[in-house]
Amino acid sequence: MAARRTKRVFINNIDSYSSKYIAQFLSSCVVGESLHEGDDEEKPKQKSSKDATFNVVGTVGHEDGDELRFASEKYSFLSREDLLQCLMQCDVIVYNITENPDLIDEATWAISALHSEIEHFSTRKIFILLSTIMTWAMTKPADSDDPDLALTEDDYRRRRPHPNFKEHTSIEKLVLKLGKTKKSKLATYVVTAGLQYGMGENVFHFFFKEAWLGNRSSIPVFGPGTNFIPTIHIHDLSRVVQNIIDHRPKTYYFIAVDESRDTFEDIVKAIASALGTGKIEKVPKEDACATKEITENDLHNLSVNLRAESAFLKERFNLSWECETGIVDNILTVVEEYKRTRQLLPKKICLLGPPAVGKSSIAAKLCKYYKLQHITVKEAINEKIRELEELLKENEKTSENEEMLNGAQEQLETLQNNMLHNDGQLDEQHVINIIREKLNSMPCRNKGFVLDGYPDTYKQAQDLFYDENIEAEDTSLAIPNYSEVLIPEFIFSLDATDEFLKERVRNLPQTVAEEKHYTEDEFTESLAQFREAFKEDESVLDYFDELEIHPEHIVIDSVDDSENVLVVEKIIKVVGRPLNYSLTPEEKEEERKRKEEMSYQQLKQEQVEKELREIEDNAKMTALLEEWNRNVTEVKKQEREMLEAQSVPTRHYLMKYVMPTVTQGLVECCKVKPDDPVEFLAEYLFRNNSED
Repeated sequence: MAARRTKRVFINNIDSYSSKYIAQFLSSCVVGESLHEGDDEEKPKQKSSKDATFNVVGTVGHEDGDELRFASEKYSFLSREDLLQCLMQCDVIVYNITENPDLIDEATWAISALHSEIEHFSTRKIFILLSTIMTWAMTKPADSDDPDLALTEDDYRRRRPHPNFKEHTSIEKLVLKLGKTKKSKLATYVVTAGLQYGMGENVFHFFFKEAWLGNRSSIPVFGPGTNFIPTIHIHDLSRVVQNIIDHRPKTYYFIAVDESRDTFEDIVKAIASALGTGKIEKVPKEDACATKEITENDLHNLSVNLRAESAFLKERFNLSWECETGIVDNILTVVEEYKRTRQLLPKKICLLGPPAVGKSSIAAKLCKYYKLQHITVKEAINEKIRELEELLKENEKTSENEEMLNGAQEQLETLQNNMLHNDGQLDEQHVINIIREKLNSMPCRNKGFVLDGYPDTYKQAQDLFYDENIEAEDTSLAIPNYSEVLIPEFIFSLDATDEFLKERVRNLPQTVAEEKHYTEDEFTESLAQFREAFKEDESVLDYFDELEIHPEHIVIDSVDDSENVLVVEKIIKVVGRPLNYSLTPEEKEEERKRKEEMSYQQLKQEQVEKELREIEDNAKMTALLEEWNRNVTEVKKQEREMLEAQSVPTRHYLMKYVMPTVTQGLVECCKVKPDDPVEFLAEYLFRNNSED
């Protein structure tokens, strides 16, 4: 068998949803790989440097978009003459018009220009047009007596497009027509695809996003929702393109849809259940106009009512489907793919520390910044009781919901009776069950949570985070059994001195202190209990250490940072950027204010530290000056004493031998009264000294 050569593949708009993932998929494939699909005995080996690959190039709509590393060349704003040169260098040309009807004109020009240059082709070229199932939207069933009978490629000549998609039909005909003139030089194919889903989502993205955000009590279904929507996973559509390139079939028109028969309502319900509460609400189609994310083109696609089947794909190819049975049957896989592609990953944080250290205020700020669920024991219990009461109040008992309502009533009575006999407190096991249920809720699983001040002990942590899917815990294992879904990934142990905490509590208003049970006696007792729990041989921090989730220790000692801005910033640096949807304009403004406040607090802290350093420096300078003055005084005293001590012998000599002569000289001077007394005295002293 001759070695296959690398194929250069052009795809238009590779920075758009559909073309991007098709290009990305092909770039990871080996030429001819699909020829072995379904063959267990001859599975292709992993891609190596020696394999012939698909060298993907393409146009982009935005120069500053994603890096698109899968493409070896990217073109933007090319003239048609330059674009034709690029197409002539390619073995395969794929034009995708499923997303943007404005590309029909360029696709029409491309196939016409290539056809006009057909005599200059050095090798056979393949042109694949990816069109939309909307070109079949108005097609009547093949059998009026059996409306459930699916349309296939055999009904091609009967197909009728949606009024807004007639141009799509025209280019489909043109591509097939130009491919008939010289098939040895130019083979053309048309693939009419169902609504695409998978990866980051496109036409269904609105429903995924609303369910993930959880801001709506129910997800809207525009219209009655009973229409059947043909769909296909974007990777399965990519496989269709790959198979056409590898097989070069004699059939030139394909319907590319999965085997599902899902209605619009079925799809939205599945998305809502996998990402949210599962509740949907049917609303008029006109309501979609108020939703900026649903375009008119999207609404046409979502309103299609068609049963179609990919008969030729099954006959000509042996596809390794990713989601052959459709989006509803594979919703859990599709949802995980959606979250991974869009980096919508939960941030799971646990804050531990003594009372009054600031856990709740810090947790509130983190929840606002990361859009997380704030979980406290008190609020979780109140929320559970409120939920049970509302459930019983809003639902009348029927044969369908009788068992559910009886269970809710029994659970509510159990909780209320337990609190009644425990001074308003719940037994530990009830608390753990409620917190576990909260951690398992969709908002926590989607976005994440901040667990505020719980668990307190090693045993509570074990009972709270264990994985119930593991039958029995092996006590010989060094690492405790835990659930990947429930366990926090970031543990922060906040601490402060007892005196700092007591001073903070003393400064609280009386009403706030009473509400938080921070009166002097209550606070002293709860603080002592916390300190005692952390002195145990196995504390809650030891539990996380054993799981290699090492707590970050943060000491709070700044009186000026009463809003804990600096502490929150430290935590954000550890946790990293939010992994959710970008901020709304209002949230961006809040983020700007938060950064300004943080900057102000940092400057304030630096100023305080500078002043303290200056005070310390001044105090040191004063002390040094005083020491210097003391030393100078002492030195002068010692010098004076030394000089005095040294002058005694000289004084004695002068008094004995010199002063008598001087005195006698002065007496003589007074008697004689010379004109120059000084000269007289000098001669007298010299004369008498010589005599001596």
